[in-house]
Amino acid sequence: MTNYAINAEDIITPLQSGRVLLEDIEAARPTHGQAAIWWLGQSGYAIKTESTLLCMDLYLSEHLTHKYAGTAKPHVRMTHAPVLGDDLRNIDWVFSSHKHGDHLDPGTLPGLFTNNPDARLVLPMAAVELAESIGLDKSRLIPTRGDESIKIGNMEVYSVPSAHEALDHDSRTGYPYLGYVIAVDGVTLYHSGDTVVYDGLADKLRQFELDIAFLPINGTDDRRRDLKVPPNMDIEDAVDLAVQIGRPLVIPNHYDMFTFNTADVSEFMKAAEHARQPYRVLKCGERFVYQRQ
Repeated sequence: MTNYAINAEDIITPLQSGRVLLEDIEAARPTHGQAAIWWLGQSGYAIKTESTLLCMDLYLSEHLTHKYAGTAKPHVRMTHAPVLGDDLRNIDWVFSSHKHGDHLDPGTLPGLFTNNPDARLVLPMAAVELAESIGLDKSRLIPTRGDESIKIGNMEVYSVPSAHEALDHDSRTGYPYLGYVIAVDGVTLYHSGDTVVYDGLADKLRQFELDIAFLPINGTDDRRRDLKVPPNMDIEDAVDLAVQIGRPLVIPNHYDMFTFNTADVSEFMKAAEHARQPYRVLKCGERFVYQRQ
């Protein structure tokens, strides 16, 4: 069995964490055309706009570390969780792209929903049963089948089918893997969830004139295919897709979380610079404020 261990001193410490991070989120006051963004690890973000505080694909627990301990793919953390789900406050909306534990986390969402009684969860219809099984009230779920436009609060949301690695459409529940285009307060962003680039994805995205694209870069390889780890777009895929859809600012994700399934973000930076593709690499817990030009 491959050793994916990491020395304690090498675990990445978030730039901000705990009370400092929570107070920074609370204090941020973005105006129209701005989005304050905090990367919370893996594919997870807190995003604050003029009127809304939303979260995407939060993974703030040790759920997968415990689940896969002693297996061929131990989920050894590379970055400390900057906060716990229980800690977050004043959350309006949470988005989950699919049912995998680092995107719909049973160690994060129940506590978050207990302490944020007005929060609602947008998720694939295919993941509703799982969400209910971890204790989330069905009345607080907003399911979508994919390829749908929905009005949620001040947001216009379009659920984009993702392929992880196939689209796996079901006639009853729709697409099990989703990304989301969210237009709110003068900013339009796309969070892909986990996906490879498939025929037609760029065409779907070009119509939205995106400002920001949150894209995975961890890709796959023979070792992970043998372990049956679903693939994602890799560094070149992410850069090429961004160029095709109009060069929105790319914020890469899905790296520096688990030792067996990560990527070198410096290689992404080189590829983006070579393609003259705008990007911003965030440190976990860092606040970045996007200003639409």
